[in-house]
Amino acid sequence: MLKAIDDFVWGVPLIVLILAVGIFLTIRLRGLQITKLPLAIKHMVANEKNGEHGEVSSFGALCTALSATIGTGNIVGVATALVAGGPGALFWMWIAALLGTATKYSECLLAIKYRVVAKDGHIVGGPFYYIENGMGEKWKWLAKIFAFFGVGVGLLGIGTFTQINGITSAVNNFFDPQNTWTVELFGRTYSWTVVIAGIILTLCVALVIIGGIKRISTVAQVVVPFMALLYVVVVLIILFTHLSAIPGAIVEIVQSAFGLRAAAGGTLGSILIAMQMGIARGIFSNEAGLGSAPIAAAAAKTNEPVTQGLVSMLGTIIDTVIICTMTGLSIVITGAWDMGLEGVSVTTKAFQIGLPFPEQVASFVLMLCLVFFAFTTILGWNYYSEKCLEYLVGDKKTVLKGYRWLYILAVFIGPFMTVSAVWTIADIFNGLMALPNLVALVALSGVVVAETKKYFEKQKY
Repeated sequence: MLKAIDDFVWGVPLIVLILAVGIFLTIRLRGLQITKLPLAIKHMVANEKNGEHGEVSSFGALCTALSATIGTGNIVGVATALVAGGPGALFWMWIAALLGTATKYSECLLAIKYRVVAKDGHIVGGPFYYIENGMGEKWKWLAKIFAFFGVGVGLLGIGTFTQINGITSAVNNFFDPQNTWTVELFGRTYSWTVVIAGIILTLCVALVIIGGIKRISTVAQVVVPFMALLYVVVVLIILFTHLSAIPGAIVEIVQSAFGLRAAAGGTLGSILIAMQMGIARGIFSNEAGLGSAPIAAAAAKTNEPVTQGLVSMLGTIIDTVIICTMTGLSIVITGAWDMGLEGVSVTTKAFQIGLPFPEQVASFVLMLCLVFFAFTTILGWNYYSEKCLEYLVGDKKTVLKGYRWLYILAVFIGPFMTVSAVWTIADIFNGLMALPNLVALVALSGVVVAETKKYFEKQKY
């Protein structure tokens, strides 16, 4: 049943819609994601001026957004896309990322423009506010639909089940691959490593998320750059030790994307599967168009919507164009995608084959990266989904605190769900959350263009 719903939600219409919105915004913004890239990097490292509104720095907001996007999607998601859709899925990830960068810029610009100050003084914003305040009160129902699915994505999708499931699977693969030490729970047999890792991570999550956005941002600014650098260095070792194989891998990726390597001689079906898996996993990884990043961007200390849009769009480049590509290349070069494995086992195999270290060392390094990646995603998505709930129920402290504990409970039960069910549920909520946001981006594209034009005329860039 889940598979049927997933196929319907992530069918051709939604794929076409996501790509069409990205193309539409890219044309209207005249390829801003490429022409203004150096300026975006400059703004990312600049200090905020005194007197600017917000709760965290622009870099802190980007790290909070990256903490939510850089997760199992970069390690497990890329692997599942390549196994199901072939190497060509990576090509469609690149297309989704290139167009998604314009989408991310637009939604984060709108988040700053239409954000509001809550009664207790904290800043709130995101798609629900730019739908309500930008499109008008009569569209508030669309904002509420977005917020409802946003809670679902956090509680039942990207935020909890997929992340904790990926962590415990990696820990289990390293410490107890043969499932020697087991325990009976919920009518099934689990390794003690899964249970212990799940409990430890649940406690760590609880300690951070009870502190709210400022504590999440503080943790993210330390952990995100460290974990991304560690992962990039490790994968670069694989790529540099297999330099001669990279051109062949890129040719294989492009040929597979257009069905040129399909068993049936280039059927439309094989191309659509590669597109579906690549775009779905690309969106899952960088979240461009989902409307999640604008919730973090709205808390940035800036009075200028365009500068935050430029900084935030770097998240898609870092996440998909850099990190997902590196993972995908290492999997294609080593052939791990075609060995009958699934989930984290695919990337683990690629690391074991590709790294000039003993297999145990390679497995440990990947496990460490995955733990950090997924842990910060759990934190980021708690913040996102809590803001969605706050929009639906108002500033009811008791309800919001209760939700945090419910979120922690979802993290705790995540390890005991099957991999296929977990990813299918996440995919469904992803697609449903994207729809209201994409409608709003098209409706408010004129505002995005006007703000952008006004800013660059003023700055004389």
